[in-house]
Amino acid sequence: RVALGRAIVREPSVFLMDEPLSNLDAKLRVQTRAEIARLHQRLGTTTVYVTHDQVEAMTMGDRIAVMRDGLLQQVGRPQDLYDHPVNVFVAGFIGSPAMNFATVKATEGQDLMFGGAKLELAGEQARAAESRPQGSNLLIGFRPEHIEIANGQAGDAVKFPATVDVVEYLGNEELIHAQAEGIEIVAMLPSEARVKVGDRVDLAVPMEKLHIFDPESEKALAG
Repeated sequence: RVALGRAIVREPSVFLMDEPLSNLDAKLRVQTRAEIARLHQRLGTTTVYVTHDQVEAMTMGDRIAVMRDGLLQQVGRPQDLYDHPVNVFVAGFIGSPAMNFATVKATEGQDLMFGGAKLELAGEQARAAESRPQGSNLLIGFRPEHIEIANGQAGDAVKFPATVDVVEYLGNEELIHAQAEGIEIVAMLPSEARVKVGDRVDLAVPMEKLHIFDPESEKALAG
């Protein structure tokens, strides 16, 4: 706060903040984050804020620039980076818990094979699958908060079976760690789902929430 005050009285045209909250405890970090946001709204001064904490970037930034090894990966509004990441790094970095990734195989037509499960695609995702030679691999990504329990009804979603390993109770939500076709999937489900360790469940991801990446370049093809 003292450092901020000393900077404000100089009336600079730009503020540079280099991980200002990294040494604070969790409660004070949330409080100070809100204070800095209010201060920015009141002063209207351009602020360059450097942080490794993606929650700080998402909650405080009007625009986010994601960097990796000194190279700029993507610039945009928080919602743009969350909904339309341009590559695997940005997709895995933005969002908590992190996005799930799985390797799938392109088949003839508009389907992908996720182990023994067939993912029936449509629209943009289907066109991305068709752009690859039959038998080649693709990387799919989907966020834990977009996973649902499939109830057998037909719908515009990709479905696959999974076996629950760990259940983390968070109150109104549960973090589910499950094995699906040999990889670990993390899902954020409402506590009312009553999922237990050892349960075999069918999970579903709405088609519009599915991201498809090129496994070699790691660039987004759809999503």
